[in-house]
Amino acid sequence: MSSSINRRNWLKSGMLLSAGLAAGNWTEVLAESRRTKKIPQMLPSGLLEHEAPDIPPMKARLLANENPFGPSDKAKQAIKDAIDTSFRYGWEGKREFVNLIAEKEGVTPDHILLGAGSTELLNAASWYFALETEGKIISGDLTYDSLIRTAAVHGAGCDRVPLTSDFKLDLKGMADGVHNGTSMVYICNPNNPTGTTVDSKELEDFCMRVSKKTPIFIDEAYIDFTDNPEEKSMIKCIRKGYDIMVARTFSKLHAFAGLRIGYLVALPATITKIKEYASGGGTISAPSSAAAVASYQDTDYHKYAYDMNNKSKGYLYKTLEGMGMEYIPSETSFVLFPIAVDAQAFRKQMFEKGVGIQTRNYKDQDYCRVSIGTMDEMKVFTKALKEIVA
Repeated sequence: MSSSINRRNWLKSGMLLSAGLAAGNWTEVLAESRRTKKIPQMLPSGLLEHEAPDIPPMKARLLANENPFGPSDKAKQAIKDAIDTSFRYGWEGKREFVNLIAEKEGVTPDHILLGAGSTELLNAASWYFALETEGKIISGDLTYDSLIRTAAVHGAGCDRVPLTSDFKLDLKGMADGVHNGTSMVYICNPNNPTGTTVDSKELEDFCMRVSKKTPIFIDEAYIDFTDNPEEKSMIKCIRKGYDIMVARTFSKLHAFAGLRIGYLVALPATITKIKEYASGGGTISAPSSAAAVASYQDTDYHKYAYDMNNKSKGYLYKTLEGMGMEYIPSETSFVLFPIAVDAQAFRKQMFEKGVGIQTRNYKDQDYCRVSIGTMDEMKVFTKALKEIVA
């Protein structure tokens, strides 16, 4: 208990809370938090450090769910315009961005916390709920593990609930699993790596019932790739006063993976608690926040990126069907499908052909998770796939 208290106090130190926290200091904070345990670090190739082979440059980088079509022209122009004043801290731009989000979502600015991508916000939430509540997290058995892995470093366990037969998160199973020792429920919707979503009405009912017992964190990184993101988002529950946290990132549809922009929407009291473990937007550069303001309002680009993603995804579906291979229909920018070969060998062979992908194993079945790329990248991928599995 004492070590947890010391670590908690250290994480709350003035250095962490400084609005001008540098990226280097942030790395030191993470490194210090891993003194006794280490979160596995992924290489740019998507491979773990200990298993990286000698691989050629990638012809098709389909391993990180990046938007290959790049940021909007308006976002790129905003970056250029912001360079001349980037010697100043970008407080005004971040404030403008927060106000835009608040207006669109129908909440007040104190419902919003900015971060350098959603990873910072997932980490902040995991630290708070691991160190302050010292309870267990409930989540899906196959889901995005960033928050869960970080919480585990700080001693928080996780109760895993298997997916349904159609690879969706089991909301009933999660609700039934909540107990006095539950600190939080984590839901990634759409889910990564399955690409599936749960029924919006069922999720809303789940949030309103279960949040009375324990807070719920919903990761909506891929919500903009669904056919009706406004309906599927659970920010509506926050407007009604329920203890829900919703994380959004610009790394996906907006193509800001390298620009690093994300935000969390939650009740003001919850934001105040989690903010103690985050930079409060201090890790975001002024050009990035200017680009976010532009991209957030560029609805023409949103439709363009959505349509281009679906075009490439449709090509992938047709290819897999033509090869007699099954896949899980996806509402995201990636597709998960089972493979009849060893995952590690398959991943290595794909990398040797210049194609970056990721693999998963679920219930003793190996799967390939391939990000949606440009049409040229998808053709490179399908050519390599046919050569390996034929």
